[in-house]
Amino acid sequence: MITGCGDTLSIISAAPHHSIERVTKSSAGGARDPTSAHPYDAHSENGSLPSLQLELRHGGHPIVMSGLIMAETNHAEKNGSLEEQPTIESQRKVAMSPGEYLGTRATTLKPPMNQAPNPIKLLMMLTRKQWAFFAVAFIAWSWDAFDFFTVSLTVEQLAEEFDKTKTDITWGITLVLMFRSVGSILFGIAADRYGRKWPFVLNNILFIILELGTGFCNTYGQFLACRALFGIAMGGLYGNAAATALEDCPEAARGLISGMLQQGYAFGYLLAVVFARALVDTTSHGWRPYYWFAACPPVLIIAFRLMLPETDAFIARQKERVAMGSITGTFMKEGKVALKRHWLLLTYMVLLMAGFNFMSHGSQDLYPTMLSNQYNYSPNAVTVTQVVANLGAITGGTTIGYCSQIFGRRFSIIIVSIIGGALLYPYTFVSSSAVNAAAFFEQFCVQGAWGVIPIHLMELSPGAFRTFVVGTSYQLGNLVSSASSTIESTIGERYPLPPNPKTGASRYEYGRVICIFMGAVYAYVILLTFLGPEYLRRSFDIEHDDDLREVTGRPVGANATVDSHGEVNGKESGEDAKRIEKAET
Repeated sequence: MITGCGDTLSIISAAPHHSIERVTKSSAGGARDPTSAHPYDAHSENGSLPSLQLELRHGGHPIVMSGLIMAETNHAEKNGSLEEQPTIESQRKVAMSPGEYLGTRATTLKPPMNQAPNPIKLLMMLTRKQWAFFAVAFIAWSWDAFDFFTVSLTVEQLAEEFDKTKTDITWGITLVLMFRSVGSILFGIAADRYGRKWPFVLNNILFIILELGTGFCNTYGQFLACRALFGIAMGGLYGNAAATALEDCPEAARGLISGMLQQGYAFGYLLAVVFARALVDTTSHGWRPYYWFAACPPVLIIAFRLMLPETDAFIARQKERVAMGSITGTFMKEGKVALKRHWLLLTYMVLLMAGFNFMSHGSQDLYPTMLSNQYNYSPNAVTVTQVVANLGAITGGTTIGYCSQIFGRRFSIIIVSIIGGALLYPYTFVSSSAVNAAAFFEQFCVQGAWGVIPIHLMELSPGAFRTFVVGTSYQLGNLVSSASSTIESTIGERYPLPPNPKTGASRYEYGRVICIFMGAVYAYVILLTFLGPEYLRRSFDIEHDDDLREVTGRPVGANATVDSHGEVNGKESGEDAKRIEKAET
């Protein structure tokens, strides 16, 4: 029996084969028939949403812990603003066969229509420290994107410098994508074990070294080595930035902050375009000052991060690990529990991120080539269209991230994917300047769906391994999709067009390929999102972490027994207290 929020939740087992455990919910208002309503359609009488957790079973054995978790949250009007009044979140286990789980996918897609203040009020909910966490994460993620795009914006200059073809130089981009998964694993585990702060700092130190190193490269081999190592550094940042920005963020503001954070990538691209115009081939050093300049801002980012402590969520978890007597030992146990309980969910997240990365790369990477090759756009016209598209991306990510807090993560992703699919024809077949409008709204949809991703992945991830899971699922998906531009380019060359009348250069119908490719990607993303789980408004507090509770064998956090001396279950020694104090700084 699980008790929380004045409600008593009892679990009744059914048949052992392909079973579904029905849930009875009783409250002051009376009992509810466990078969009277679908467990995922139930809303409590006061308007709060029940917290649910699925356990799929086959032959009596658990398959996966997944489903829908919603924090029970009451909101009260006070002093003209909405203040969150969280209740104790209880987990309701529902054991289902795969078929029964699939039967819940449509009903759980219904928008919850959560109340949300206007965006200004949401932003005012953040404390100064929470704003600082968001700012350092956003700036770092933006500059991470800036560093990534330095190669794609200097391909011609690098090819001339190293006496290689443009295709040879693009291996510098491919290596970054390939090695990002290595970085997400190494830095993700380090951030979940030792804290968000120092792996973040080390990431940016590597950015400084490798960007300077690239600027001093004299051979093609040196260039590839620097970019491969840069891939490791770049891969380690995303999960850490998401955890830093969102772990302590007020629940009501998560969707908006998630959308704003994700658009650091588009903002970084815009900065890269601007500084490429200012620094490439404007001095006797050619392309090199561009890379030297890219190494400078991380110095300020490091100083900014050093001024901030660890997130409150990590500190609370670290205290529990200390209370268990061994931080590393508890961390390893948490890893075993997370892998045992969530392996199928983690696989799903990688597959989902593969679709999302195909969506972004498929709609963006070959698009400038389509404009210049198929429609004879000048370099300036291509730049204008790209800037307009990225402005749409920034707008869409922020807007849809906010809307996902109201309508749900899955519903928001599916709706913008459908709209994005409808816009593919004008996005790829309009040859006049009117394509700028199509580019704006197409990227509004693509990055609108992406704006939901940081918080969606955070809510799906096991609490002890948020940085590792968010970063690794994103980067493995990126690895799978790294060949998207090559696929589009190869297929596009099968549809030749008449040569350019002025230059005689070969032309290809890339627009048709992008349109068909993106249609298939949208269908994949819609299907996978529909089938997947959603943990909307999930609490990040350790009190609601079933994995940690299983490892410790007792209530944790505020639910634990704390004596007058602040000792947790009597296990905290003087040395442990020093370790906790170190974690807080």
